[in-house]
Amino acid sequence: MSEPSFALAGPDGAVIADGVHTAYPRLADARAALACGDASIVLGALPFDLTRPAALMRPESVRFTAALPGETRYDLPAVRVVGECPPADEHRSRIVEALRRLVDPADEMHKVVLARALELEADAPIDAMALLDRLAQDHTASAYLVDLTAAGAAFAGTVLIGASPELLVARRGDVVTCRPFAGSAPRSPDPATDRANGAALAASAKNLHEHQLVVDQMREALEPLCADLRIAPRPELSSTSAVWHLSTPITGQIRETSLTALDLAVALHPTPAVGGVPPAAAAALINDLEGDRGFYAGAVGWCRADGDGKWVVSIRCAELSADRRTAVARAGGGIVAESDPDDEIAETITKFRTIMTALGVKR
Repeated sequence: MSEPSFALAGPDGAVIADGVHTAYPRLADARAALACGDASIVLGALPFDLTRPAALMRPESVRFTAALPGETRYDLPAVRVVGECPPADEHRSRIVEALRRLVDPADEMHKVVLARALELEADAPIDAMALLDRLAQDHTASAYLVDLTAAGAAFAGTVLIGASPELLVARRGDVVTCRPFAGSAPRSPDPATDRANGAALAASAKNLHEHQLVVDQMREALEPLCADLRIAPRPELSSTSAVWHLSTPITGQIRETSLTALDLAVALHPTPAVGGVPPAAAAALINDLEGDRGFYAGAVGWCRADGDGKWVVSIRCAELSADRRTAVARAGGGIVAESDPDDEIAETITKFRTIMTALGVKR
């Protein structure tokens, strides 16, 4: 199988697209194409900052299957870390600045998610489909690949690839489903330690507070759009192969059938799981401290003309260069008043593990 323009594979099946019939760097054009019937499906990636170009497209062809083909592929080349942006000490300083804002009674900030990046270099071109196959081995997450060329010349030939544990939103008929994540702890190969890590997360006042901020913001966004909104009264423990998470199942019934899965994704993004509370103030601080995140902490998914679709949060990922010789991986953590800077740096290291393990990077 050659490299597709889009792939999203999870426990509920896979969507694989080839080629690009029409590119939609403008979100409004993608929504219009669905509304007027010019596109039977639109898929791709939304950036963290929705004022920047999207990588949305009408593909040449698309198929829904039970899973990725799973063909045998060559081993990946050696990959190594060649840079950190910012280094751990500077990231710690950014967290301290965020904490100053969070504890200032004159400031309205309640949470902000700060991320950092690892710059990677490979000895030979990375086979993106081989990497996707590895990521898809974790059946608790949704593995994804998106050709970002639709976003413009700066992204020509690049791809976003990762395995997200977090469902932003899905629409099937008039039923809306979300599963926000916030609060995390590392998995351990030792069963007793692993259970203890999960139990500690479930009992952590800091993580429960961080998670509740996300749930409250999503309730506020969904209540005008959905009837019969059902939000679990307490978060559940969820896990990937690398990370324990707190997650809350949410379901509702859309009030207007014209509201598509893409519309819902735009209405919810960015959730406080990747942005903060209040959203505008958090986004401004993220832009000041980090600059443009690109497609990290955006959303990846698809939406049909009938409105059904699925979007996951684009985390646990890397952006591969056009020549597939370099990559940039990003990971972040939610900062609240109770946060400890050293713990937050450790959290990014834990979250990098998904993409680094799949690439075979040894640190």
